[in-house]
Amino acid sequence: PEKTAKRRAKHLNVHESGKSDCGVKSNLKSIPGVMTIRGCAYAGSKGVVWGPIKDMVHISHGPVGCGQYSWGSRRNYYVGTTGIDTFVTLQFTSDFQEKDIVFGGDKKLIKLIDEVQELFPLNNGITIQSECPIGLIGDDIEAVSRAKSKEYDGKTIVPVRCEGFRGVSQSLGHHIANDAVRDWIFDKNGPDSKPKFEPTPYDVAIIGDYNIGGDAWSSRILLEEMGLRVIAQWSGDGSLAELEATPKARLNILHCYRSMNYISRHMEEKFGIP
Repeated sequence: PEKTAKRRAKHLNVHESGKSDCGVKSNLKSIPGVMTIRGCAYAGSKGVVWGPIKDMVHISHGPVGCGQYSWGSRRNYYVGTTGIDTFVTLQFTSDFQEKDIVFGGDKKLIKLIDEVQELFPLNNGITIQSECPIGLIGDDIEAVSRAKSKEYDGKTIVPVRCEGFRGVSQSLGHHIANDAVRDWIFDKNGPDSKPKFEPTPYDVAIIGDYNIGGDAWSSRILLEEMGLRVIAQWSGDGSLAELEATPKARLNILHCYRSMNYISRHMEEKFGIP
């Protein structure tokens, strides 16, 4: 239709051989608060990297919409009992209201973490996935994470600065999430700390596979039939203990380069894992 053609004209063009750019209008920042056709930095962190880690509670810190939009829409299959020791398909949100924007949401976040501990005591860790307003009003989620971690005997609580407006797509969210693993899991524990297990020369980690419809299980079966031992899946059907164990792997097998090359490069440089 003429009206649609006019609206879409700037997004459509013919690619000419030899030219690197076909002149379409793209790669623009998503507008905060507007549901777009693609994800944002929050979607890359919560929806892709952290969300499938099954034994951790992932809090969508901000208004309810982002959590609802990213909840239950991906088929990250996992083994476990939902609400007892696995939490992937549950939604946890601080449900920001106007007064929280004005007065700050730190107290609400503290209360939420306490409620999570009371209602789901078998969770092995918590992440705080920050939405746009958190960065705009300057909530100190790092201070809350440190304080509550100390209160709960060193519990792993990870603040993730993945406010949606920080990236034009999910991609920066992947990078931010990878850096959060580096800073709050690896650097906190170190390669010689927990978990304790007997390493073998055949230990590998599957990196960047989110078990969409169970594909990581198929990869794992093939690798184990080859004689390798898969000690971690990142992050479909994965666990906090597997993240902690990965620096002991002999090889990282990278499936989705776009989302996990950052942490894989870090492990190669710091731990010598090819």
